[in-house]
Formats: sequence, C-alpha cells, structure tokens
Amino acid sequence: MIILDGKKVSNDIKEEIAEHVKSMISKGEQVPHLAAILVGSDGASMTYVNAKVKACQRIGFNSTLIELPEYTSEEELLQKIHELNTNNDIDGFIVQLPLPKQIDEQKVLMAIDPNKDVDGFHPVNVGRMTLDLPTFLPATPYGIMELLERYQIETSGKNVVVLGRSHIVGRPMSILMSQKRKAGDATVTVVHSRSKNLEAITKEADIIVAAIGISEFLTGDMVKEDVVIIDVGITRVPDATKKNGYRLAGDVHFESVSQKASYITPVPGGVGPMTIAMLLKNTLLARERHNK
Repeated sequence: MIILDGKKVSNDIKEEIAEHVKSMISKGEQVPHLAAILVGSDGASMTYVNAKVKACQRIGFNSTLIELPEYTSEEELLQKIHELNTNNDIDGFIVQLPLPKQIDEQKVLMAIDPNKDVDGFHPVNVGRMTLDLPTFLPATPYGIMELLERYQIETSGKNVVVLGRSHIVGRPMSILMSQKRKAGDATVTVVHSRSKNLEAITKEADIIVAAIGISEFLTGDMVKEDVVIIDVGITRVPDATKKNGYRLAGDVHFESVSQKASYITPVPGGVGPMTIAMLLKNTLLARERHNK
C-alpha cells in the first residue's frame, strides 16, 4: 500500500511555480496577484484563507486578504467583488465559502469575472471544463487529477466511482475523469447517499473518489483488493485520547480500507494541500493570460 502524499506533491508544485515567478521577475514581468475575501470569523475558513496567503508569500506571489464582518450585506459584498473585477492589478480572487445566511452564494459566484475566477466555480468556467476547453479547473478536482498523474496511476478504461455529487468536487470530478486526458479516459459512475446497491457498485471500482461528506462512510467491506482511494472529506471526530478532544477523519475508514488499497490519500495531508497548490497554478495561468 502506497500513501499518496499530497503534502509532498503540493510542495513540488509550489517549488515549480516559485521558479517560474523568478523567471517572470528576471524578464520584468508582473508577478501573479491573488486576492481572497473572507466574510465573518468562521474558524475553518480563516485557517484555509491564511494557508493560501502564506503559500502566496512562499512562492513570490502578491496577495491581498479582504476581511469583512459577519453582518456584511449582500450588496456590500457584491460591491467589493465589482472592485476586484475592475482592478487590473488583481489576477484572480476567491470568495471563501460558506458565506453568512443573509448572502446568496449563487449570486456571489455569478458576480465574479470568469477571467478572475481561479476557484473555477463560475458557470462559464464550468461550461468550458465540460467542453474540454482551456479554463480554470476547480481546484480540488484539479489537484486530484494532478496527484493521480504524478504517481503514474493508470486510469484509462478503469472503473471509477465518485462518491458525492457536489458542484465543487463530485460533478466536476466525474467530468474530468471521463475526458480524454492523461489522468482520465475512465468509465465513471457517480453515486450518493441515496443510491441503491451502493456496496455492489463500490466493490467493482478500480478507483474511488470519496467526497460524500459523511465521516468514515467508506469501509473495508465496501471495496475490492488493490483499489485506489482518494479521500476528499475532512471532519472533526470526537476523540478523548487527544489533547484538543478531537481527531481529523476523512470520508474513508482509513484503518480498514488501507488493508486492501494499493494507493490511498491520508487525512490530513492528502487532497487538502493539493487544492491550495492548484489554486496557485490557476492564478499563475491568469497572470500569464494578462501578460499576453
């Protein structure tokens, strides 16, 4: 069983981007600039955003963090998005989700200029991805594809089961894996918590992407020998043996599934770091488009 080390691969990607940035500086080109909007003080969101800002600093990107209070109105947030859309110094930006309940997330995502949507969530970019046209790919599915490719895991013609149908991971993952590309060309089945005969489907899978949002949902008796496991989930599970009272768990029951898997991502340290790396890669792409 081989651990798919997302932390190591993401560091490799960051080093590659940092070298590219040095080359841009030597040519007198403007370096990439990523902005992030954080509304409220959700602990997990603050952690994610701070990790993105630190990653920017490490590889030589410019970064801007815009922190807005929890009571920010939808109109105020849309105005801030308009400012970033029209600021030529900003190459790409993200609005950290989830947003407070007074704000319509869909309206916010629609307001972002598709040319600056480095999260890859805007319908224009989703449509371009579906048609296999150049675009910003959603960072988490993009990171998974990169992980499979760098570990040279054969995907062509394989049975891939995607657990979960979210717009952020499940749906784009199923589209990318079915397309004619290096880490793709697979036969893909999308299942979810309401699917019937779920275990019979997962037992046929050569590769499983677990993004169902239920802690330790996929267990060892649901998979076959030598399966490749990508665990997208991350949840705090109560654990009295830990000083902080909890441990981090994915959507996969690691202990039982790892006994059968040929490759498996850990939680944490698997898919999470890859998501940030691919967000940076999208921002670099945005800057290169602007330079052209």
